[in-house]
Amino acid sequence: MPDSNTTDFTNPSTFILLGIPGLEAAHIWISIPFCTMYAIAILGNFTILFIVKTEQSLHGPMYYFLCMLAVTDLVLCMSTVPKILSIFWFNSRDIDFSACLTQMYFIHCFSAMESGILVALALDRYVAICDPLRHFTILTNSVVAKIGLAAVLRSSILAFPYPFLARRWPYCRTNIIPHSYCEHIAVVNLACADTRLSSYYGLFILFSVIGLDVFFITVSYIQILRAIFSLPTKDARLKTFGTCGSHLCCILAFYIPEFFSSLTHRFGHEVPLHFLILIANVYLLVPPLLHPIIYGVRTKQIRDRLLWLFTHKGT
Repeated sequence: MPDSNTTDFTNPSTFILLGIPGLEAAHIWISIPFCTMYAIAILGNFTILFIVKTEQSLHGPMYYFLCMLAVTDLVLCMSTVPKILSIFWFNSRDIDFSACLTQMYFIHCFSAMESGILVALALDRYVAICDPLRHFTILTNSVVAKIGLAAVLRSSILAFPYPFLARRWPYCRTNIIPHSYCEHIAVVNLACADTRLSSYYGLFILFSVIGLDVFFITVSYIQILRAIFSLPTKDARLKTFGTCGSHLCCILAFYIPEFFSSLTHRFGHEVPLHFLILIANVYLLVPPLLHPIIYGVRTKQIRDRLLWLFTHKGT
């Protein structure tokens, strides 16, 4: 007698997302912090874009890269969280096969893009601290645009194999994805074929792209620290290092959940599934939430402009 969970399709018309398996009864309660974080992330990143656009003094390399980061965060949030909330609130679990692959592409494309922009921000800090007199002559608008374009092209090309590989596998077991969104490895694990190519490609991206970005950021900060420790006074060293604080916080908020989520999905066989899914959701929600808060609080120009907007409206 055939298993009732087994179907005979090669490419299903729809997948079924379970949300957070094992915590279905708590979906409504989980949706409260998710929705709150999503709203703050959307508002915060749009605020950053608005402030940089309207304040002429913020038209510089760091703030252009910050705008790119804000756009990337907005796309990451908006491509996943509305569907997650519809699962939590309305039990709307179906997702079209093509829509699932599209969501997969956007997740991996914009995650890689965000990593590239963090490298660009590290480059900006390196030039600003190690060669401050040539900061604006090295990072001209043209150079900033080329760096942004390179980040977009790199991530767009490298993310393309994810949906391509997922589409080529036969799905003859089930179309139920034990996840809240179409994460690549969660989808291909449903295939009734040898999917090691997909897994190897994911690891290649993790270590050769994300790992390489982390290497470049590390090299930049080694040079930055050398320049800081060569300053004559402790106050000067602390003040200069303080200009890197926002970027360092963003690096930690992005890369720690990224590596933890990717590695535990592949090797954390003893880790409870609901914990893996929660971490995967945190990885998509927390960086877009924290980035505008970190830069808004720690960057004086943005903080002053934001305070001026509030006080100006009140008068």
